[in-house]
Amino acid sequence: MVGHNKGQSSYRVAFRHRIMRLILRPVFRLLFRILCRVRVVGLENVPRRGAYLIAINHASLFEPPLVLAFWPQAPEAAGAVEIWERPGQNILVRLYGGIPVHRGEYDRKLIDAMLSVLRSGKPLLLAPEGGRTHSPAMRQALPGAAHIVDQANVPVLPVGVVGTSDDLLKRALRGERPRVEIRIGKPFRLPPLEGKGEARRIQRQRNADQIMLHIAALLPSEY
Repeated sequence: MVGHNKGQSSYRVAFRHRIMRLILRPVFRLLFRILCRVRVVGLENVPRRGAYLIAINHASLFEPPLVLAFWPQAPEAAGAVEIWERPGQNILVRLYGGIPVHRGEYDRKLIDAMLSVLRSGKPLLLAPEGGRTHSPAMRQALPGAAHIVDQANVPVLPVGVVGTSDDLLKRALRGERPRVEIRIGKPFRLPPLEGKGEARRIQRQRNADQIMLHIAALLPSEY
């Protein structure tokens, strides 16, 4: 189930990022397996080719790097611009590459960048909630994810990550080896956005809510 994109794109991953991904992804897979008991479920649901949106829950700092490390290929990723400024994380994100998102702002260049990734036939990872919940919980999705999916005309692949927390690294270094599970659901398509103005805005939010419901279906009830 792959995307039939509206328009074409000349998007290319920078050579330095391709090289660093070849190095970083296996290193992080090894580190996560040493520090945690990691299980990946549903790899058979990942399309072998074509563009799609990887939509994840976001309870802590660790869901994006876990999914990026264990995904069959190196996806592009969009994340809060604060990551580019946070010590430690900023080094990794600059090495891997990504699209910085200014939360709560409409940014045409940002939208164009994400659409360019998808229209080039590459998967894009995004947390529809727009930020961490800091606990095993979920909140309403921002409408941006639904807008991107509609404009690029691609399927959504829901992913639920279980067992992460902001203190995951501390727990792991204490020798606890937390159990972490990456649950990959089946790809699905959202209904196309129709109408204008308020009616279109309401439908866009409904589509965003559908993304979160598909993620929620992969998570334990306490989430």
